[in-house]
Amino acid sequence: MSSNQYTRERKEDKPVLAICYDFDKTLSPDDMQAQGYIQSVGYDVGEFWTESNGLASQNDMDQNLAYMLLMKKKAAGKLVFTRENLENYGAKVSLFPGVEDWFERIRTYGAEHGVIVEHYIISSGLKEMIEGTSVAKNGAFKRIYASSFYYDSDGVAEWPAQVVNYTNKTQFLFRIEKGVLDINDPGVNDSFAPDEIRVPFRNMVYIGDSDTDIPCMKLVNTYGGHSIGVYSAVTHDKAKVYKMMRDNRIRYYAMADYSDGAELDELIKAIIDRTAKNEALESKFFDCKNEQIRVDRQNSDDQKEKIELLIELESSRSFASTHATIEKMRRIETWTQEEREAIFEIALSNSQVRYIIGDLDVKMFYLGLLRNCQSLSEKAMEVNAMLEG
Repeated sequence: MSSNQYTRERKEDKPVLAICYDFDKTLSPDDMQAQGYIQSVGYDVGEFWTESNGLASQNDMDQNLAYMLLMKKKAAGKLVFTRENLENYGAKVSLFPGVEDWFERIRTYGAEHGVIVEHYIISSGLKEMIEGTSVAKNGAFKRIYASSFYYDSDGVAEWPAQVVNYTNKTQFLFRIEKGVLDINDPGVNDSFAPDEIRVPFRNMVYIGDSDTDIPCMKLVNTYGGHSIGVYSAVTHDKAKVYKMMRDNRIRYYAMADYSDGAELDELIKAIIDRTAKNEALESKFFDCKNEQIRVDRQNSDDQKEKIELLIELESSRSFASTHATIEKMRRIETWTQEEREAIFEIALSNSQVRYIIGDLDVKMFYLGLLRNCQSLSEKAMEVNAMLEG
């Protein structure tokens, strides 16, 4: 498939702040599979994960592929393993306080302060279950990047379609950065000028709860963004966020309470405020930088014109062409010492120039060059003598 068949996001007139979330234990108190599905196939939650991790270990298998396979196998004879059923289980997933109205509330705050806020899920959990949650159904997320299944014509899962683990999570940050959101779009590898980046890393927030989020957290931190560790609003256990802070994986931590006025709410609003001010400065920087580039390019064009005129004057074989070239050269305000020396040499070596150096236009041009010399070289003194003679 060619790249022009993908829909890509373009750079906005306003700054975009991308807030990226893990799901399990970041937006929800527990693993999504443990909130109804595992129990429905007759398993204890702990036993399910022990068997799943053992399957991965014994077969040199990705742990996410292992749990997806086990979910499908254990459904046999108990429920039809369809997208619809997975979404129904997702609808039962509980969320931390404040999550229900968080996404629209933060978007609104951003809009009021001149910042477009977009919410993204980057999770090793199941996309179908996340899509079944009330917040997803209400349009909370710009994109959900998560593990998912391929389904047959009856909607029954047959094979993993996408597997997201803690290391390949980072690719989605680059997709968000460049506005290349389709997971198959190779444009994520394209080079973008700094002022063409849709969401620079400094305008990214990554919110997670554990070691599986570290690659994303580290990447966001490294490039000037904001990584936030959250700890459970149920247990209040801060051990993981302390470790992530100690290891420089996160810049901030807060309780996973998304209520209006809670610590996390105030932190995100402060980041939005900072983004608005910082992007105004960045915009000014790029204006200055682009002006400088335009001037440099213009100077480069001027330099090319000078070289062409020097060649034209040196090769002139008639008085008419010499006068025409001198007329063009008089329009140029600045000549370097090296260029002046070349022009003096032409006056001495080209008879067409030497014979008419006393003509008003040619004389005025050479007198102007002489006036701009801090000291007269041997060639300059010879030309000066010709003008005085």
